Amino acid sequence: MRRRGRVWARGAAAVACCLAVLTGCGDPAGPAGDAAGADAAVAPAGAPPPASRAVLTALPADGAQDVQPEGAVRVGAAQGRLVSVRLADAKGTEVPGTIAPDGAGWAPDGPLPLGTAFTLDAVAEDDQGQKAAQHSAFSTVARAHTFVAFFTPEDGSTVGVGMPVSLRFSRPIADRAAVERAVQVVADPPVPVAAHWFGNQRLDFRPQQYWAAGTRVSVALRLKDVQGAPGEFGTQSRDLRFTVGRAQVSTVDLDAHTLTVRAGEGGKVVRVLKVSGGSRDHSTYRGVMVVSEKYKVTRMNSQTVGMGDEYDIKDVPHAMRLTGSGTFVHGNYWANPGVFGTANTSHGCIGLADAKGGASKDTPAGWLFEHTVPGDVLEVRAAAGDVVPPQNGLNGWNMAWEQWVAGSALR
Repeated sequence: MRRRGRVWARGAAAVACCLAVLTGCGDPAGPAGDAAGADAAVAPAGAPPPASRAVLTALPADGAQDVQPEGAVRVGAAQGRLVSVRLADAKGTEVPGTIAPDGAGWAPDGPLPLGTAFTLDAVAEDDQGQKAAQHSAFSTVARAHTFVAFFTPEDGSTVGVGMPVSLRFSRPIADRAAVERAVQVVADPPVPVAAHWFGNQRLDFRPQQYWAAGTRVSVALRLKDVQGAPGEFGTQSRDLRFTVGRAQVSTVDLDAHTLTVRAGEGGKVVRVLKVSGGSRDHSTYRGVMVVSEKYKVTRMNSQTVGMGDEYDIKDVPHAMRLTGSGTFVHGNYWANPGVFGTANTSHGCIGLADAKGGASKDTPAGWLFEHTVPGDVLEVRAAAGDVVPPQNGLNGWNMAWEQWVAGSALR
């Protein structure tokens, strides 16, 4: 289900136990439904997965911007104890913090850097040993009268052929031409790369077609002293690089309930997996969708997508984000196995058979998780359903090239 749209702006390679807040998949008939990507339906005779009694709370809220560097970040656990808390920036550098002796709270040991994007991952355990996970992402306030760009993908990363360069600015940009002129994206081997603005705080770059495998991409940010808006100046001057790895473009046929993994320039079929997509009332998006984040285990809660108390599954395994609004491809251990390959029953996600815990690499979902990197592409086809909006996630490929180029402030 995709009720609440949101621009994705997290570290693309994040792999952690977490709470995926913008999610919404599941079987309306099931006791817990398909959380944010819990694709397959819960069989009428199946028991709901045991839930941890531990309740995690984290501040600031997921997606928060302009967070103050002191006193605003904390984690709490009720009806259980905190097991681990990890606060890290986009490079993976962890911020030191301390869990209280009673396991009920955590806070960083000192102030956070200004103008920095963070991810916060917490795990708690109840008295029965059942774990609950929570994930959020936020950015701290930039210095007064300045702006910074948070970038995707991460510097030095290896990504799939569909990964765009995506910049999210900490302040609204009024002079888009000046800012765009200060960003250069160059590919080796060379291909034309064009920019497109989504609103006044997001600037993406991509080539006309998917990147070729092995392409090396360089991003030069020369934003220092560039005036993006009256009285607001950039602070960054840095170079970023990433590499496009092997080519993997998969096809999801929602009518046939299959996911076909293809690799290499010729698109050789590697494996065909059985899936269950969105139901008639909550159809899965069609179109090109790019994997932006991976979580071995995540929580999926219908309240985060405006669907009340239909489901709350705290340990959805092998979840990979496809949209900012909550479409995932993920594992499902609570469904009747007969659902996969035969019926579409979720709230919009694409589900595969899996085992509880997210540790198995032998299940269909576990295998796909191990063979997928951020930037890999899923081309979703169906006779009916909405096409994913290009700004929903890293999905600008759903826009024609002429329209994409027209979104540049320099043309």
